[in-house]
Amino acid sequence: MSEITDFDSLRRAMAENGEEPEGPARNARAEQLLAEAEKLNIPLAVIEALGHQLKVYNYSSEKGKMFVPFARLLRMWDERPEDFDEYETHALHWVFKWMSSGMLDQPHVPLASIEKWLGEMEHRYRLAGHSERAVRSAEFSVAAHVGDVARAERAYGAWLAADRDAMADCHACELHGQGWWQAERGREAEAIRLWGPVLQGEFTCAHEPHTVLASSLTPLLRLGRVDEARANHLRGFRLVRAMESMRGAYADHVEFCVLTGNEARGLELLAERPAYFTDDGHPRSKLEFMSVVALLMDRLSALGLGERQVPGPAGRTWTARELAVHAREEALALAARFDERNGTAHMSERARARMEQEPLVERLPLGVRTTARPAPVAPVAHAAETPEGTGRDLPALIAEARRLSDTLQPNAVEAWAAVSRAAEGAELDALDRAEIADHRAMDLGPEGIALFEEAAGLYAEAGDPGEALAARARGAYVRALTGEVSEALTAIAGLYDRVLALYADDGTGVRQTAAVLMSRARILMRRVHEAEDSVPQAVVAEAEGAAREVLALVDGQSGDDVRLASRIAEAQAMLAELKALAGDVEGAAELFARASAAFVGAGLPWFAVEYEARLAGLAHHLGDTAEAERALRAALEHGGPHLEATGRAQLHLQLAEVLGGRGLAEEAAEHALEAAHWADEAGESRTLGAWARHQLGGFLLRQGRFAEAAEVLESALPDLSAETHGDGAVVQTQWWLGDCLSELGEHRAAAERRLQAAEIARHWPEQHDHATLAHLAAESLGHAGLHAEADGAYARAGALWRAVGNVHGLVRSLRARAWLALGEADREDAASELMASAVQECRAALESVDDEEARERLVGELGHTHRQFGDLLARSAAEDAEDDSIRGALERALSQMTRAVEVFASLGDDALHSRTGAELAAGWLEADLSRPAEAAARARAVLAAYDGAGEDDRTAQERRAEAGQMLQVVREQDGA
Repeated sequence: MSEITDFDSLRRAMAENGEEPEGPARNARAEQLLAEAEKLNIPLAVIEALGHQLKVYNYSSEKGKMFVPFARLLRMWDERPEDFDEYETHALHWVFKWMSSGMLDQPHVPLASIEKWLGEMEHRYRLAGHSERAVRSAEFSVAAHVGDVARAERAYGAWLAADRDAMADCHACELHGQGWWQAERGREAEAIRLWGPVLQGEFTCAHEPHTVLASSLTPLLRLGRVDEARANHLRGFRLVRAMESMRGAYADHVEFCVLTGNEARGLELLAERPAYFTDDGHPRSKLEFMSVVALLMDRLSALGLGERQVPGPAGRTWTARELAVHAREEALALAARFDERNGTAHMSERARARMEQEPLVERLPLGVRTTARPAPVAPVAHAAETPEGTGRDLPALIAEARRLSDTLQPNAVEAWAAVSRAAEGAELDALDRAEIADHRAMDLGPEGIALFEEAAGLYAEAGDPGEALAARARGAYVRALTGEVSEALTAIAGLYDRVLALYADDGTGVRQTAAVLMSRARILMRRVHEAEDSVPQAVVAEAEGAAREVLALVDGQSGDDVRLASRIAEAQAMLAELKALAGDVEGAAELFARASAAFVGAGLPWFAVEYEARLAGLAHHLGDTAEAERALRAALEHGGPHLEATGRAQLHLQLAEVLGGRGLAEEAAEHALEAAHWADEAGESRTLGAWARHQLGGFLLRQGRFAEAAEVLESALPDLSAETHGDGAVVQTQWWLGDCLSELGEHRAAAERRLQAAEIARHWPEQHDHATLAHLAAESLGHAGLHAEADGAYARAGALWRAVGNVHGLVRSLRARAWLALGEADREDAASELMASAVQECRAALESVDDEEARERLVGELGHTHRQFGDLLARSAAEDAEDDSIRGALERALSQMTRAVEVFASLGDDALHSRTGAELAAGWLEADLSRPAEAAARARAVLAAYDGAGEDDRTAQERRAEAGQMLQVVREQDGA
């Protein structure tokens, strides 16, 4: 904890505290800082410290503490407004809105005081020249809170009609409030429309889209838009999870779990926030939270889980039934306090309505495991790396920016941009101006080429000719990135000669010389990459020589200079790239590993991410999945909070694929889920996000989580396209989805998905997938009771199996058609013909097969066909037929069973279970034909086959039991 010695150190301390997690610890620190500010005897320091205290209170569960510091600020303003600078003047008027909502949230504040405050706010805003928009918004909040619908509608209209100005809430917050009112009035579709820009990321702020995502859950469920509700839950809960002040939004997510049959996940959410049960600083959010707790506990009790132990207030254990009573009492007591203050019954009615809700969806799969998962590391900068807004003076900003750039920190460019803004109108020396221009050029990319030249002139003016050459070299490299490689090479050639001469005369240092040499190497590498597959050897050699020249210059001289250490690492990576282009995969992998290790060793792990990712690709090419997994995990770790959302998504997705390839479907699903989340955050839902959801669905399917997988795959399909993802991905997703729907008993839908996939696969050169999908679609049609359509699909599948030379598929399609025919009136003969055709196809294939393994498989297929033929003939004997007809059918069935036994017997012990199954079926037919001796003989043959079988052989025990039963039946026949 830094010591407060002056105003600057106070501002730094407040900035650091502002970056701490929301909660009592941050609030306590703000209170300490106010005490320190008062010792400085500077009015503005006290004003800023009070403002800081107000802010941390507002973004915490201790919102009730805001009133004291605000009252003091308002008194200071009334007594000495000149002590407030422009920012603090704006902030003072801004927090009038916090006070208005804060009073509403505290039932001990009289309604008359709140109305008086509204008048005071309107008066002061008018004096300050502000629009009445914020005032009417505050009036709307008061009216809606007490249940005065007519006044709320009037204030709502006046709010929207008033001009937006600096005091209006941000677009995201306003849209949230407007949508909330529409949903409150039962106009869910209009609410979703209003929230659209926030949900789509067009408008954001500190608490949005967090609260809109949470508020949209129940309206979406009521509209039947369950996929969107699931997506908003998954995305939104990640945002509110770590924010202590968002108890109300957190309650919305718990409510969502209850309304969608995800009670177990709801319990996990409660367990993550034990303080929410008891924090009293914000009574309204506690009312909302306890109402939802009661809803969840009542639901568990209704499911027969009332005695289950659940998370609850600390100090004792709770069952669901006990917590239901406690939470309901707490919620209604809080609601009563508000109603007593408001003079209405509105809050109690809302609380009861919320607690009495019934589930809106029986079970909505969320695509996530119902176990607690750590909060993701948000890609935000550390406080020490964000000088903007800290309030420090210009020299401090420059020093901090220089430190960040000298140590290659990720936020160096932003730091110099902050310096530039702070320096407007100030006198700076040439070096400061040079660095501002240099970093501005880096930030602008191709548009900043002219600024590199400006920076070079300023470096020269500052007496640093080497850095001037380096700046021009950076400009040359940017030109190469725009495609002007030849021009860049011409420019760098002169700079290269000049810097070497300057270095030789001790006119510049290693760092500046290395910068020019590295820019030259980068440009030469750019030329290599532009040549693509036809790279002249001379071009490769020149690029390799440039990289090695950097190594030769810097080697042994880097010391603690991270810039020089980074030159070594980057040069090694260049050599790795060249080896990869030459086909030396192992050599490339070794050098990429060195480059990564060098960056990590220099304290620059974020630069290692790219090379670990390349290593993973090379390892995959070499078949080394363990190394690929290690590299991807390292890339995610090294990137830390500095990874952009797209990069984070790609790394998680690659790791998911590696883990999935190792059979670790559960962990693979977790990383696929992370990939989908970060792709959505990056605005790539339709591209990378769709692919991540495609993979996630497959991993869930592997785990047997069919309902969840179906939801994920269905959400992926609209965004998957042949143009972006390849038609293979579209077919595979439809295929997986058909499998899920089939397992869920939704056979008609499964058939539709399989037929859609088959239609795409129909155009592929290789037709095996087309045949498989057609066959699966036929199965689904049959299970759906669409027998005629199923027969046609099996016929198409059979033709495809014949075309690709797959006898097994052809035979199975014929058998399936035979069974379908048997189920239709007057088609017994057609059924027998189809089964006979299946037998003939097997025999014909056996005549031409040479491979012994293939022959044995075909023999097994023939045996199963005879067995099914026998079953089919036996079932074709109608009970009301003539005795001779029935006997004839049974005789034919027995003939097929006998052939099945003979065929399976030829395969030896490998087909033992199949043989004994056919033997028993034949025995029962013998018994039906009144041949007890023959039936008994078959039963004894089965018993003999399993003589000595162990107790753990379940099939053997089942066969022996059935054989024993058969002997008992035939003995009874003999007795009769």
